[in-house]
Amino acid sequence: MRTPPALHAFAGYGIELEYMIVDRQTLSVMPVADALLRAASGSNGLDVDRGRFGWSNEIVLHLVELKNIRPEPALEPLATGFQAEVGVIDRLLAPLGARLMPGGMHPWMDPAADTRLWPHDHAPIYQAYDRIFGCRQHGQANLQSMHLNLPFAGDDEFARLHAAVRLVLPILPALAASSPVSDNVPSGYLDTRMAAYSTAVQRVPTVIGQVIPDTTGSRADYEAQVLAPMYRDIAPLDPAGVLRHEWLNARGAIPRFERNAIEIRVIDVQECPQADLAIAAVATAVIRALYDGKWSPLATQQALGTDVLAQILHACIRDAERATIDDAGYLRQLGFPGRSCQAGALWRHLVETTLPDHDGPWHAPLRVILEQGPLARRILRAIGTDASKAHLQTVYRALCDCLETGRMFVD
Repeated sequence: MRTPPALHAFAGYGIELEYMIVDRQTLSVMPVADALLRAASGSNGLDVDRGRFGWSNEIVLHLVELKNIRPEPALEPLATGFQAEVGVIDRLLAPLGARLMPGGMHPWMDPAADTRLWPHDHAPIYQAYDRIFGCRQHGQANLQSMHLNLPFAGDDEFARLHAAVRLVLPILPALAASSPVSDNVPSGYLDTRMAAYSTAVQRVPTVIGQVIPDTTGSRADYEAQVLAPMYRDIAPLDPAGVLRHEWLNARGAIPRFERNAIEIRVIDVQECPQADLAIAAVATAVIRALYDGKWSPLATQQALGTDVLAQILHACIRDAERATIDDAGYLRQLGFPGRSCQAGALWRHLVETTLPDHDGPWHAPLRVILEQGPLARRILRAIGTDASKAHLQTVYRALCDCLETGRMFVD
């Protein structure tokens, strides 16, 4: 995402959507991302530039990433654009006997057996990462997310945006969890992707911290307190400095100073772009309300402890919209009048107060999520008591159909 340095907060948006490539019949993973990208580019080029949108790969051969190349001033047109890109990709995958699968994790992928690292450009980076952290695990090879990029200009905007993002991160899985199954069975987490992601780089704890970032007030402060310790701790394992870049930071939201944006990483990819963009829209609306001091001033936001936020995050990773939030101070900072509530009730409050236009483009998909639960809850309801491989294939085939048609996955 190439964000101009002078782009101010909320003046442009960057979205990245990751999808698994699977066999069109069996839905097992297919490591053919390079063949797809070559077919799209008409050459050996493996980054596809389609003007407004781009396609690329991250780490493993069974994943493709779609993104808008330049920041967009509005989110609504992106939903239609991403849906069209999905259609083009599916047409290119059909001759390969493949299709795209949405959702935060593949339900029966065996990372130890099924993972093939990207062998082309940037391969030395992925090889170094694999040597240090081990990519053949669920938290590395089996995860698909939406990244939401929000720009900032200067330290003041950075501090305010970072504080606002930090408060919204813990409850995003309650809205966006879409990964309830791994290794052929319901895992006990609604957001298994984030549960696995939280422990994937523990060999170097400073790379991820508590997933929720600590408070920061400036770029210099962040570089000294986060990036420098991370680079110091990984240096003995990476003496050539291959991984010495800000993208090594695995926290749930990271500043990308190279493009002056904060990248939010805790959102599972949904069943179709309309659902993804609806979540991006309400998340951005809540972040903007906090940025503007709608419910609490910056100093109060920054004072809230990381431990408190991490506990809320882990509850939402496990129980999604049914997670209980009983920290009255946190709820006050989001304008919620009670002392305790379930995360789903908090999101209903946030949607009503930050997206009041009930005829707006996001209310139909958000209504499904708020009334029927996040995608993970709907997947579990469809699975019921039958978690056989054949039934999982039926459920996830319907999920793939939703991606192709742009429909919500509903009861």
